[in-house]
Amino acid sequence: MKELKIFGIVAAFTLILYWGVEPFAHSQMHKHVEGHNLVYDGKADIEEASKDKKEAKKKFWAEVKEIAKLKGDPVAGEATYAMCAGCHMEGAANMGGVTPPSLDHAGAIYDKNFLIALIKNPAMATNVDHKYKDTSTHPMGSISSMVSAPQDIANVVAYLKAKKAGEVTPKEAYIEACGRCHANRYGKLTQLGEIPKTKSNIKTGQDIEKMKYDQKVAEEQAALADYLGKLPPDLSIIYRARSEHFLHTFVENPQSQLAGTAMPRTGLDHEGMEKVMAYLEETGDPSKPARDALGPYVLIFFVIFTILAYLWKKSQWKDLH
Repeated sequence: MKELKIFGIVAAFTLILYWGVEPFAHSQMHKHVEGHNLVYDGKADIEEASKDKKEAKKKFWAEVKEIAKLKGDPVAGEATYAMCAGCHMEGAANMGGVTPPSLDHAGAIYDKNFLIALIKNPAMATNVDHKYKDTSTHPMGSISSMVSAPQDIANVVAYLKAKKAGEVTPKEAYIEACGRCHANRYGKLTQLGEIPKTKSNIKTGQDIEKMKYDQKVAEEQAALADYLGKLPPDLSIIYRARSEHFLHTFVENPQSQLAGTAMPRTGLDHEGMEKVMAYLEETGDPSKPARDALGPYVLIFFVIFTILAYLWKKSQWKDLH
């Protein structure tokens, strides 16, 4: 009985420290950021904006809201989308510091309002307009003049949603949303995609193809660093390094966690976020499925061990009480 009292006291103090002191200390060191449930309506942008930009953002997101009410025509949108396909394709070249993504799965992983905003004004949509005196200088800024009519924008988004949405794997979602800027060494991914398998020359022992690939990666990373101010971090173990809440709010709106950052908002919808998080968990914590499977057996062992230990203790001390 005495041991149970001691255990109860230790457990109580441990719980107070774990659920009381530690969260309080963390809240003092790191501000708590509320997410917006992946709703892209501009409210957060307007709240965070400086006085000279608030009205412009209000106007911009009000226009996005009006375009979202229009019924888009996927057939007409396909014709307009042809102007986008010249840049957004597999094997695209770096443009202005970053390589344009393929949009094969855009309709499946990105929010409709975000896509509308992105076509209308990429810098404002991604919430990095603080980097530009004139948002038309954004690498994708020219699209604002190429596809500017509200109905054309609605048509392109309708086409992306109708024709480009397919079953997306977590890896594909990650590559499209994050992989052009962030490497993932545990996933064998660089900013140029999957690392190709190459062989060393038998005579020299040197892998010329790998050297060529490494040079291309280095050039891509240098362009990214120049464009963003620094090279974005490798995301191999970010899932273990940061809380899920932090990752959700940061991906949803990077400015909320790191004001002034050059990282753009990605505009993921719920399915897209779920897929990206699944891939980050897969690469950052690959042993989790095996650990989860082992968990019940460990608990059963401790239950049996506790019962046996108690019976042994009772047997040894029976003559001393």
